[in-house]
This record gives sequence, C-alpha cells and structure tokens, in this order.
Amino acid sequence: MKEINDKTGFFGLVHARRSVRIFDQESPFDHELVQKCLEASVLAPNSSNLQLWEFYRVPESSPLKVKLAKLCMKQKAATTARELVVIVARRDLWKIRAKANYDHIQERFKNAPTHKQKQALSYFGSLIPKLYSKYPLWSFVKKTIAFLVGLQRPMVREVSETDVRISVHKSVALAAMTFMYAMKAEGYDTCPMEGFDALRVKKLLQLPSGAEINMIIACGKGLPEGVYGDRFRIESEKVIFEK
Repeated sequence: MKEINDKTGFFGLVHARRSVRIFDQESPFDHELVQKCLEASVLAPNSSNLQLWEFYRVPESSPLKVKLAKLCMKQKAATTARELVVIVARRDLWKIRAKANYDHIQERFKNAPTHKQKQALSYFGSLIPKLYSKYPLWSFVKKTIAFLVGLQRPMVREVSETDVRISVHKSVALAAMTFMYAMKAEGYDTCPMEGFDALRVKKLLQLPSGAEINMIIACGKGLPEGVYGDRFRIESEKVIFEK
C-alpha cells in the first residue's frame, strides 16, 4: 500500500483517521460540533434519496450515557467517549420519505411539467412502493419477476426483502462515514462500534420496532494509547483490479 504524502488535504484526512478506543477526559469537547458534523452527514449519497436514517446523540451529560456504554459491552471507546452517536436505519419510514420526494418534485416543476418530472414521479409513486412494500410472498414474487426479466435484458437482481434491507444499511453507513470524516476534519476522533446489545439499546432509546441500529460511534479527543498499533491493510494489488 502506497504511503499518502498529502498531509493537509482530503487524502491526508483519510490517512490520519484511525479508530480510537480511549478518549481524553480532561480536554474541552465541543458538543455543538457533533451537531454540525451530523448535519453534514445527511448530505451523503443514499439509495433513491430516501434518506432512511436517524441519528441519536447521547452526550456525556445525558443520564443514558453510562447505561448505553454498558450496553456497548463496556468497551473503552464507549466508556471514555465524550459523546456517543447511535446510527439508526429506518427502512420502515420508506412511505414517508418517498412521499417527501414526490411532493418536492411536484412543487419544483409545478409550473413547467416535463418528461423527466413524470419519470421521477412515477419512480417515487410506483416503483419505490413495488420495491419496498411488504406482503406475504412478495419478496419471492419480486425475485421471480427479476429473474424472468433478466432472461431478456439487464435487470436489477437485488430486489428481495433482504436485498432492500442491505441497501438501506449501505446508505446509512455512507452517512456514518461522512460523519467520521467531518469529525476528523474538525480535530476530533471517532470509533465505530458493532459490539452492542441492539435489543437493549433500542429499548433504552425507546426506538420503534422497525428501527435497526447500524452502528454506534464513540466521539472525543483521542489519546495516543487509544490507537491500538500501526495501521495494517492488505496490499492494494490484492484488492484493486483493472479489467
């Protein structure tokens, strides 16, 4: 893997970001900056612009902070974090978010309807409901249709309920990564965590049954001992290919 020489621009930021597992408890921490970085994260690309995400901030002053850290298996990243951000996937909100897109497009082009507008309205008014709706055996039906259409022409094959759920989590993860880069750009460190009791975290935060936790991100000013060793990555030649 080639060393990144640019230490000030974007590539320097990527190089500097590490998952930090022990945070400084003494230095000042700007909690409002977390809000700013989260507002930047919602600009991340996402499937069909449905924005099926929510972000729950749990700062160190919250009565839930200690409880949430315990549910993160008492990881040092969680117990020493100055703030925890719970990244939530909301596949169950697809109707609301699809309607918001539909209404936005209608309002934007109300005085000058175009062919492109009609296509967009059809996409959010017809195609998205077909993809995201839940009915008995509907996932099997969608897979069958995709298979049959795919015999004649290129066709999206990832249409099952599992595929849709994965797609939502991919979009949410893009927002989470944007948030972590934003925090690093402002001089703070983060640690994305998957080790937590999702059922109990949902109960603690009073999340609806349809919500799914994508990850929990610990935030703070990292201490040197919070970086566990030198970075290791598989050689680029083994993961990047040109055809």
